Amino acid sequence: MPQLLLLAAVGAIGWFGYKRFLAEAERVSARVREAEKETKSGAQGTLIEDPETGEYRLRKPDE
Repeated sequence: MPQLLLLAAVGAIGWFGYKRFLAEAERVSARVREAEKETKSGAQGTLIEDPETGEYRLRKPDE
């Protein structure tokens, strides 16, 4: 019985790790696609509107 619990715990940890890996891979892929678009268009960054002031500013890398 303890072996079954250990196997279930390892399986759950593996499944959780796999899901986190897929989410991180998707995030990185999206960032790379955006960088490629900026390179193709010759842009120096992406402008976003600040909701508080209404002014446009460059998007920070962590946004």
